Amino acid sequence: MNALIDERALSKLRWRCRRGLLENDLFIERFFSRHEAGLTRDQADGLLALMDLSDNDLLDLLLARREPDDAVLGDSTLEVLRLLREPR
Repeated sequence: MNALIDERALSKLRWRCRRGLLENDLFIERFFSRHEAGLTRDQADGLLALMDLSDNDLLDLLLARREPDDAVLGDSTLEVLRLLREPR
């Protein structure tokens, strides 16, 4: 089983996930409020991979305006994207 991240790593991850677009921040805050207690190292890595995208590209993925290129994004990134897209 994949290890959970510790409080320090979670704090750094939250800081790294701050975005320029409010819409992205809303998705990310909802993700953290639902999943931070059980966030694994693989999921944290997947989230960091999404944070490497530009704000507009990330928003397009979050709103399902386009689908990710599976060859570019790994399984953990696709899992996190699915979790980010979950409706309320």
